[in-house]
Amino acid sequence: MDLSDGNDPSGEANREFGGGPGLIEASDIDQKGWALTLTSVNEHSTILVAVHGPDGPGISAGLMSVLADAGVEIYDVEQIVVRGRLTLNVLVGVSGERATIRDLLFFGWERGLNVEFEKVEDTPTPTRPMSVVTLIGMSVGAADFGAVAAAIAEAGGNIDRIYRLSRYPVVSYELAVSNGNLDQMRENLVRTAAALPIDVAIQRDGLERRGKRMVIMDVDSTLIQDEVINLLAREAGVEERVSELTHLALTGAIDFEQSLRERVGLLKGLDQTAITRVHENITLTSGARTFIRTLKRLGLVTAIVSAGFTRFSDVLAADLGIDYALSNTLEMVDGHLTGDLVGEFVDGPRKARFLKTIAEAEGIPLSQVVAVGDGANDLEMLATAGLGIAFNAKPVVKERADTAISVPYLDAILFTMGIRRQHVEEADEADPFFEVGERIEVPGIPPL
Repeated sequence: MDLSDGNDPSGEANREFGGGPGLIEASDIDQKGWALTLTSVNEHSTILVAVHGPDGPGISAGLMSVLADAGVEIYDVEQIVVRGRLTLNVLVGVSGERATIRDLLFFGWERGLNVEFEKVEDTPTPTRPMSVVTLIGMSVGAADFGAVAAAIAEAGGNIDRIYRLSRYPVVSYELAVSNGNLDQMRENLVRTAAALPIDVAIQRDGLERRGKRMVIMDVDSTLIQDEVINLLAREAGVEERVSELTHLALTGAIDFEQSLRERVGLLKGLDQTAITRVHENITLTSGARTFIRTLKRLGLVTAIVSAGFTRFSDVLAADLGIDYALSNTLEMVDGHLTGDLVGEFVDGPRKARFLKTIAEAEGIPLSQVVAVGDGANDLEMLATAGLGIAFNAKPVVKERADTAISVPYLDAILFTMGIRRQHVEEADEADPFFEVGERIEVPGIPPL
């Protein structure tokens, strides 16, 4: 039989569809690519209907109309379109009536679609534990996908679905994974990511993963590209010594408070003019404004906490519309720094307490908090949050955080939260108070 020859498909074709004792399934292929054979069917069967082909308006509506006319039961539906190619799967319960299958095949022939059928077990699919794996990189190639898939499979996981979250400024994908040992998968993926030019995050899927309500982050080398104390030290002529102490403190090699007080002491005598120059030289991390703007649109509480200084963090918070800010205070007398700090000292434990204080005040469970940082003094804060992210961090932080991001764009964190770049851009375009600027070219992004 050939459905593509243009000869009265509703006549001869339908007679052939109805001529056997049961349902039509995939087997013999004719010129049009249709797969047709006959198989036995019980009084009631569960059938997986798979539709493939070029997408277009009205396909889902037409298919459901055929099923509705036949009075079948709909058990499950999944659909995806990739580059204009449709894959639509419908799990249905049908009686022994052959007309349903005949009508579906005729519908597919009319629309230029391939329609296949598979009889499946009537038993419900058991609930499976689900995880979400996020891949982020300047590019993500076949070797990267293969290594990640192998790491998941080795821990007993199965990839159910993959879709792209972004292709700008980085490429990112989200993988829905069923089953598997979460801890083993995490261990495998950390090891895999360390050997590849990509970042990989894994989280248990569920309401808490989708319902993040607060983001708190470090300032120096996270929200901004600089270490402010190093910029101040440059003005004071002691940059080399202060930079060395900063590095040792952030890697956990020396006591943080003792180191910071020593560095602040080296700034003694610095005047307001020098501090103003430092303000002018601070550079936001790429994507910082997009990140904060998107979080605010989503209604999330935002906070920054820094072992740096209020003279800088308070200005950043006001500029970006951040809800909460905490940092150390430099003492100034007669327009010059004294080399001392005043007020409560902000260190690692204080950062974690600040997170808890805000979460309690806002009525937010810690499991719905995201914390972002790069230094050893951020570790307690990252461990306190439901999701702790090491952003371009020191090795000791990468090893202990829930996930690590190494790309130089702060808004890449949005992708670990399941937010698509397309939605970010659409929100920008729809905002009458936001002026969409010229897109910065990023080499190597996918052309499609």
